[in-house]
Amino acid sequence: MTTITIDQLLSGVGTEVGVSPWRTVTQTMIDQFADATDDHQFIHCDPERAASETPFGGTIAHGFLTLSLLSAMTYDVIPRIEGGDMGINHGFENLKFVTPVKTGSRIRTRFFLADVKVRPSGWIQISHDVTIEIENSKKPALTARWLTLTFVAPTADAEQA
Repeated sequence: MTTITIDQLLSGVGTEVGVSPWRTVTQTMIDQFADATDDHQFIHCDPERAASETPFGGTIAHGFLTLSLLSAMTYDVIPRIEGGDMGINHGFENLKFVTPVKTGSRIRTRFFLADVKVRPSGWIQISHDVTIEIENSKKPALTARWLTLTFVAPTADAEQA
């Protein structure tokens, strides 16, 4: 994993950070997500019924499963901030589920660095415009502005400034 300075992070605002590798969404993943969230709707968990009763031709991933895979996909793309060992989700703006992810599809995320706010407390708010793409689909699975916080302990020099 690459490490960058806060100045390097700031200079990247408005640019594409990168694209994650493709990741296959399996029925096992969908079933485990259904068990974890108690959402066993047939469109996710019953391949035969989903094939015959939906326009999707089979089961689809939960929208929130697709969204939750963002966390895993960041590790392949987003550089770590020097001194920032802890990051947390802060929320989403303009989240849209555009196209369902069919079971067996491959997805990846495209990350654009939209904004960075460095706070005197040591917290850095980072906004990425993210698009989860579906292989061989013209439309994405989802688009959103993802807000995260990273904590970088202020140095003695910064505290005196």
